[in-house]
Amino acid sequence: MTDSPRRLRPLGLALCLSLALPATVLPGLGGAAASPEPETAETTHNSVQKQDRAPRPARVSDERAIASLVRRMSLEQKVGQLFVQHFYGASATTPDQRNVPLYGVATPAEVIAKYHLGGVIYFGWSGNLTDPQQIAGLSNGLQRAAIGSGEPIPLQVATDQEQGPVIRFGAPATQLPGAMALGAGRSTGDSRRAAAITGSELKAVGIGVDYAPDADVNVNPANPVIGVRSFSSRPNLVSSMVAAQVKGFQNDAQVTATAKHFPGHGDTAVDSHTGLPVITHTRAQWRELDEPPFRAAIKAGVDQIMTAHLVVPALDSSGEPATLSRTILTDVLRKDLKFRGVVVTDSLAMEGVRTKYGDGEVAVRAIEAGADQLLMTPAMDAAYTAVLGAVRSGRISTERLDASVTRILQLKWKRGLFAQPYVDPARIDDVVGTPAHRAQADAIAERGMTLLTDEAGVVPFALAGRKVAVVGYGATATKTLAQEFTARGATATALETGSAPTPALIEQAVANATEADLAVVTTMNASTEANKSQRDLVAALQRTGTKVAVVAVRNPYDINALPGVGTYLAAYSYNAVSVRAAARVLLGEARATGRLPVDIPTADGAGVLYRFGAGAR
Repeated sequence: MTDSPRRLRPLGLALCLSLALPATVLPGLGGAAASPEPETAETTHNSVQKQDRAPRPARVSDERAIASLVRRMSLEQKVGQLFVQHFYGASATTPDQRNVPLYGVATPAEVIAKYHLGGVIYFGWSGNLTDPQQIAGLSNGLQRAAIGSGEPIPLQVATDQEQGPVIRFGAPATQLPGAMALGAGRSTGDSRRAAAITGSELKAVGIGVDYAPDADVNVNPANPVIGVRSFSSRPNLVSSMVAAQVKGFQNDAQVTATAKHFPGHGDTAVDSHTGLPVITHTRAQWRELDEPPFRAAIKAGVDQIMTAHLVVPALDSSGEPATLSRTILTDVLRKDLKFRGVVVTDSLAMEGVRTKYGDGEVAVRAIEAGADQLLMTPAMDAAYTAVLGAVRSGRISTERLDASVTRILQLKWKRGLFAQPYVDPARIDDVVGTPAHRAQADAIAERGMTLLTDEAGVVPFALAGRKVAVVGYGATATKTLAQEFTARGATATALETGSAPTPALIEQAVANATEADLAVVTTMNASTEANKSQRDLVAALQRTGTKVAVVAVRNPYDINALPGVGTYLAAYSYNAVSVRAAARVLLGEARATGRLPVDIPTADGAGVLYRFGAGAR
């Protein structure tokens, strides 16, 4: 059951009364009493506007209102604004016992009230993202809880909707290609359109913050955590795409964008979820490779920047991860790059930031370093108590705390949360997954497809009356391809063999291919040692004598580990929109106009097999 928005308190009027503001401060905060009904969700049917609608800078009266609110807040309320936490459950007021070990209370509303949280983050695995109506009801219920817990301050609701392989808000929401596919398409217009569509659909269900775009420059093909989440290995291409997405999210959809992961996660060989990476770039290399996309994001007006849990000795020789480094967050990001927005940490549950300190100390040190928001601490009581204690003892000054709280509240004000915290569920179908959005997504996906070789002469493949064996990684990928082929008159089978196919699955795939006119195999990071058996699968299929087409549905580097492959298409994602586009390319219904946004090294790493820009067939 979701929470009905009909009984929600009108925030505009409540804040106006609490601050005794003049009627001219902001629409919805003064003058006539605000309606008790939820405001209509702002929609974006034409995803990119002809004129940029740059966010309105705060007026003097706005600044005074925020300053007055900060003075009225208790210490507990101020500290609570620094935290963005996950929780379990689909409704704000329905108990979920999984919350109790984390927070000592069972309902999401109680979590918010207990800590005066400044923000929450939604995930599918925590039961927050079932369907659009449920999500909107959850968002409205959480806003009511936040507004009712002390000073009437609305909540930031966030998620990671990068698109491509990182999608939290699934169907019927529009799926779009991810960053590297957009980089392959080379269109800043497509990049902006993708962000505008994504942002407008998030906003329609009450999610006002997206932890995207990824501003990392993926110069390391072996990067275990970024890869296709990056637009490119070239900083100028990443910069232009990041700036476009910031404008799409913020100017077109009025949703907060977050450039990540500062100071740059593109040259790591260690996953910061499980360890602490060290970036060995010199300061000059950092300025040339890693810094430009963040400068571009700041120039475009990005609301937030997310920190990275990694060590960059050239920027800070102390050995502290960037999230805990005052040198990096304050001296470099604030002073050198002149970033004035909100700094949010990456998840504090990741091992990269927990290698030296306990969770309470990590929270305090992140604030001391210059972070404003603490994302997903795994020990809320310890972290909350530690920050309260640090302020009371003077370790964190009141001025330092107020600076972060002020930035957070100013961002909420700028994004309209004080005037319009609730969404209207009746408007969701006008925005989420519309035919217009899906058509744009299909066109964008086609423009990113990169056909590196077709020496086998597969493209275009006439399907009528033919047999096709689809095998490889991804239940969605294999099923979608088989469905696309079947719809065009082929007899198609689908066999999902996973990232590490067993000998039995390889034997079954070979049997399927032997009976077929074409074998299409989807690979996912087959160039890595952990996925070596994917290479065995492709080699076994090649030995059948049946024509074989490889579709790489994650990183494009797989071809360097697949000698003799005659047809190779980089799709950059295993989500349905990208896989459908791959099918259209194989069938000759669409041209693969994408160009590699990275270099693909030779298998031994000594040379380049395919250079940046290859493709566009």
